[in-house]
Amino acid sequence: MNLGNHLLKAAMLSSISIASLSVGSVAFAQDNTPQASDEADENVIIVTATKREQTLQEVPVAVSVTSAEAIERSQVRDLRDLQTLVPTLRVGQFQESAQVSFIIRGYSSGANNSGIESSIGVFIDGVYRSRSAAAISDLPNLQRVEVLRGPQSTLYGKNSSAGVISIVTAAPSYEYGGSAEISYGNRNAIVARADITGPISDNIAFSLAGGINKADGYGTNLTDGSKTSDRNRWYSRAQLLIEPTENVRLRIIGDYDKIDESCCFVGNVFGGPTVAAIRAVGGNINAGGGLSYSEYQNFSAENNVTNGGISMQADYEMGSLNLTSISAYRESRNKTNSDSDFSGADLIGQNRGDVDIVTKTQELRLTSDFDGPFNFLLGGFYMDENIKRDDELLLGRDTRNYLNALTGGQFLALEPLIRVVAGGLAFAGPFGGEGQGRAEKWDYDNETFSVFGTADLEITDGLIVTGGFNYTKDKKNVVSNIAVTDVFSAIDLVQAGGVLLAQGGVPAVLPAGAVGNTSILYPRITPCPNTDGPAQICNPLLAFAPIQFIPPFLNIPNAVENGRSSDDKLTYSLRVAWEASDNINLYASYGTGFKSTSWNLSIDSRPFAADFVPGSLAQGAPIAPSAIRTAGLATNNLTTGTRYADPEKATVMEMGLKAKWDSVAFNLTIFDQSIKDFQGNSFIGTGFVLTNAGKQSVKGLEFDGSFNPIDALELRAAVVYLDAKYDSYPASQYGDLSGKSVGGVPEWSTTLGATYTAPLNDDISLILNADYSYQSNVKISDDPAYSQYQREVNNLGASATLVAENGVQFSLWARNLTNEKYFYGIFPSVIQDGSVSGYPTQPRTFGASVKYKF
Repeated sequence: MNLGNHLLKAAMLSSISIASLSVGSVAFAQDNTPQASDEADENVIIVTATKREQTLQEVPVAVSVTSAEAIERSQVRDLRDLQTLVPTLRVGQFQESAQVSFIIRGYSSGANNSGIESSIGVFIDGVYRSRSAAAISDLPNLQRVEVLRGPQSTLYGKNSSAGVISIVTAAPSYEYGGSAEISYGNRNAIVARADITGPISDNIAFSLAGGINKADGYGTNLTDGSKTSDRNRWYSRAQLLIEPTENVRLRIIGDYDKIDESCCFVGNVFGGPTVAAIRAVGGNINAGGGLSYSEYQNFSAENNVTNGGISMQADYEMGSLNLTSISAYRESRNKTNSDSDFSGADLIGQNRGDVDIVTKTQELRLTSDFDGPFNFLLGGFYMDENIKRDDELLLGRDTRNYLNALTGGQFLALEPLIRVVAGGLAFAGPFGGEGQGRAEKWDYDNETFSVFGTADLEITDGLIVTGGFNYTKDKKNVVSNIAVTDVFSAIDLVQAGGVLLAQGGVPAVLPAGAVGNTSILYPRITPCPNTDGPAQICNPLLAFAPIQFIPPFLNIPNAVENGRSSDDKLTYSLRVAWEASDNINLYASYGTGFKSTSWNLSIDSRPFAADFVPGSLAQGAPIAPSAIRTAGLATNNLTTGTRYADPEKATVMEMGLKAKWDSVAFNLTIFDQSIKDFQGNSFIGTGFVLTNAGKQSVKGLEFDGSFNPIDALELRAAVVYLDAKYDSYPASQYGDLSGKSVGGVPEWSTTLGATYTAPLNDDISLILNADYSYQSNVKISDDPAYSQYQREVNNLGASATLVAENGVQFSLWARNLTNEKYFYGIFPSVIQDGSVSGYPTQPRTFGASVKYKF
């Protein structure tokens, strides 16, 4: 990636679009370094949640703000750790280093499929990060993190239907300064980082930052003793602040980071009947031992992630009008390979993925700063994104014998029978042969633009009415090129069984019922034994259908499916804010949000039922006509599903109270939020299913507050109550979930914290800090079959820091101090029907750090 060229392009784009010149008190607030008083009290920190400079008490939006000081004292190392300080936010790390799921008020999606944007928008210094891989960061030079709850369509150009995470870093300073830090902890954890800032001239300042984060893995591969879920990442970041005049300000940021890890540990939650077959072929599995952080794998996972980009924010103050432009170019590449069956048998020989994401964004905002009762914000946003996926899944050397063991020796007996007796059914290669599988290539293009804005009118002193709008137009184009070489999965078992039955060869070789009955996949020809009466034909081959894991794929676009989507939506918000007194602010709001169509970029992308009716032409009865069959596109074993999920439409009603006195401050929000056609993406053991819920809703209460009984002691508390359910979800992958609670969303979440600062002498102070987070017991999965799997979260962290006047700090710290163990996610084990796998939480970490600020 040539950052110099992209910087030049960004500069030209900003200049051509008037562009770069903006926002006095509004946009500049995103760059300002907190004042000393801000460092001491989070409740007066200046935030830009509404794109205006306001205190946390004043901003009439449900927002949680975490300062750099709070992150430092709690030893938060990345976005996953942030959830221990913000009870409305949950962050999950799944099968890859780059697969991180952000959840606000129970809503999220898209972590495991690059065709799905998250319902939660992530912005770093105003730049939209469209996928979780592009949002991974060790959070250098943080100023604050703002978590906005609910749809934010009228304030952010990229429409986010469930919330926004806005990360703000410190801009360069005209005073020389910086810091250097090194930390060492258990599992040989080393974190080293440094930054420096200062002037180049009277109107140009710079900053440089870099760091590494390394640790041995906490999971053990029992096959060879190697470690999984390690840390091995580094980052670099450079900034320039250019102020050619008092009204013009340019902030240019270039960054590059890299991850090279073996991620992520998956343990066995429950070992089903397939464990015996795995052991029969020479493999092993640590059945039920997932929380021991030990597993069997026949090769280590590989995760190689690189992110880089350049952005330029340009601000121009024109008296009472301010213009802002943010131009950005970003690249993200994620290369992975994993033993996805998570066992010592070589069942999945390779599960390789290579995802390249190129994103170009441009935002323009015009804001007013009038002295009168009326002010406004008007903006435009454009994004052009391309995603290329190159994936490959291959069967391993043990797959063939494993399938034979599962079927009591019948799988291998079936192969010569079909090959010899049914010679007319041509196929090449052995059933379940090593190296067979699928090769996927996807090309995804997304172009979106929006116009958005808000207007404030102060009716009387302290009473402000705000209205906002967002019009979004989104176009996507998807092309697939998928080749499947799995021989057995391509066989029409109805046709093969018919030929064998006609020749009388099936019963002698495959005793009826030996494999067991399955659901009827095709009418008129049923599995054996025949339970549907003598009028049906008994075909024992149909019992093998569940192990046809990788059937042929129908690529898009084709004569019936054009691989395109085009959406547009007008969303809006209304809000009344009242400053009841110098200490109390109240607000009430109603807002709507939108997320466009998401595409299923995986092997489980299948035609809609409206385009295809499944069935074998050999079944002996007419098949209902369908467009795909009429066009001659039907393949053996083609089934229906979804190619994409329809857009999400969000609404939220909120009432909030924000209060602050000298020693006490608190915020209270009551809300009712819902998303129609929520896009759900779930793993079912052989792939991901993308569906729309009819409606998912959550009603709740959010409280956070602080109390300073004495100057040296700060006490913090936050409580969140969520009643999250599927109002309507009849076509989920788990059946009808209508009226059910949403899996993984705890009813109660709490964070408690305390910080005590004590001067030891004139030069040294001691800071003691403790944070506790709690989540009430909740079912982990939406699958009713897994209702017995639940979790309760209790997480305690603590630190002790000596701070010297000369800028030296020394800290002892621990996270998950009580070493709580639980599974934060579970799923059906890959090609192991009846077994359950899961992701356990990270065990206790502790260490010491030395930091020098100058």
